[in-house]
Amino acid sequence: MDTHAKNFFTYLENERGLSARTLTAYRRDVDQLLQFLESEAIDRPDQVTQHHIRALIAQKHRQGLGGKSLQRLLSALRSFFRWMLREGIAQHNPAKAVRAPKSPRHLPATLDADTIGQLLDIPTDTPLAIRDKAIMELFYSSGLRLSELAGLHWEQIDLPSGMVTVTGKGNRSRMIPVGRFATDALLEWRKVRGQYAAFEEPHVFVSQRGGPISPRTIQARVRYWARRQGMPQNVYPHLLRHSFASHMLESSGDLRGVQELLGHADISTTQIYTHLDFQHLAKVYDKAHPRARKK
Repeated sequence: MDTHAKNFFTYLENERGLSARTLTAYRRDVDQLLQFLESEAIDRPDQVTQHHIRALIAQKHRQGLGGKSLQRLLSALRSFFRWMLREGIAQHNPAKAVRAPKSPRHLPATLDADTIGQLLDIPTDTPLAIRDKAIMELFYSSGLRLSELAGLHWEQIDLPSGMVTVTGKGNRSRMIPVGRFATDALLEWRKVRGQYAAFEEPHVFVSQRGGPISPRTIQARVRYWARRQGMPQNVYPHLLRHSFASHMLESSGDLRGVQELLGHADISTTQIYTHLDFQHLAKVYDKAHPRARKK
């Protein structure tokens, strides 16, 4: 089984072109299966049954692994056995029919439009402040992931047409509009960026040392400005992405469009924002409807 696993990882890296982070997750999940099978004295794929997969999932559940982690584990095991089936190594996929226990769905936090306005209304009296304003404006304007924004190159942005092209999870590329406020902020940043970095540096956002800004620095700067602007809650980059998605869906009602903008492979991931919108409508109903109002 160890040899099959190594060949599977080689396939994922060379043929599927998965990122190092995704490969690490696959290795961790498949290693859990291999350790379990070793404890059961199983060393061939045809010996693995659905009962063994269920027992592994039950064991991890008892150890405190959550629903999402168990679902990811099962997904990795299905892929592993699917590959072995294709290669003629296995005769069946014992993980195919096994389901993980459902985990409670937590709704993402968001900021309302007024709070976003308060956060973005920062004094741009230093080059760092100009950079940070451009970062936060772009997060909210285009709903980028932290990794997408940190790795952004100038060639990916077309300011005259107001578009940015990014490659997100699964190496999927998408084009996203850049709003007027974000465009203006980027133009201001480009004027002063030369104080920190050479013209040849391709990254849009750089540190004071002139190299690409790190995701951790971006997180720290967003927290810094949130405190400076008197935000009552913890503010982080993904909160701006959540707010972008929620406000776009609330205004347009176009779930498929928001899915494209966010770069979600599965629309069920985007549907969580419909629950946020429903919560808002429910609050309005409770306040407004004669039969809902409390005396």
